[in-house]
Amino acid sequence: MKYNPKKHHRRSIRLKGYDYSKAGLYFITICAEGRKCLLGKVVDGKMYLNPAGKMIEEEWLKLVQRFPNVKLHDYVVMPNHFHAILEINTSSGKTLGDMMKAFKSITTVKYIEGVKKKNWPRFNGRLWQRNYWEHIIKTERAYQNISNYIIKNPEKWNTDKFHAP
Repeated sequence: MKYNPKKHHRRSIRLKGYDYSKAGLYFITICAEGRKCLLGKVVDGKMYLNPAGKMIEEEWLKLVQRFPNVKLHDYVVMPNHFHAILEINTSSGKTLGDMMKAFKSITTVKYIEGVKKKNWPRFNGRLWQRNYWEHIIKTERAYQNISNYIIKNPEKWNTDKFHAP
């Protein structure tokens, strides 16, 4: 479908005027398209990654090689989404958006390779939803709350808003 500005009103979910290359802590969530469970499963409150989920985790951990000004904090790969805290230490001209675009692109290419060569489940259209959700972490208390949320996410899978029964 061709973009029509009269029909399609894309609003940015980013904080207007904020410099996303600025040093700071960011909480991000990326969802699989259609919230399709492609990355593993939760059993008794514990996340078990399938090979695709392990690839997502590996590529996340490689992000520091691609962007040396980044430090990774808590993260979790869930069956159909991914949560993480990412810290930008110094501005390198690369924005959070640049980093997420690279991560989503690399993981999509590798996932397609897994579909072709390792019989991973197919996806329709795209692996990830068009955008991602982010939150700028401004206080230590917010950091602790978000970190706790990430760590406990598998335990709360049955009531998670991203869980599609």
